[in-house]
Amino acid sequence: MKSNVMSSMIHMEENELQKLVAEVKETIATDVDVMNVKKESSFDAAKLWNVQKQMKPALRSKLTNRWGL
Repeated sequence: MKSNVMSSMIHMEENELQKLVAEVKETIATDVDVMNVKKESSFDAAKLWNVQKQMKPALRSKLTNRWGL
């Protein structure tokens, strides 16, 4: 049985390490009104139930037309 084990230590140059751990300066958008942002409608259980309810007759008619029943 052959097993390849990779070392958990990664060799990296000092300047690359400094780039990875450097602090990122970010600004916060203060001019956005969060309360007036339109919320997208969510897909809840009632909508899923409605979609499944509508698919049953469509599937039934598709199968009956295919097999000539």
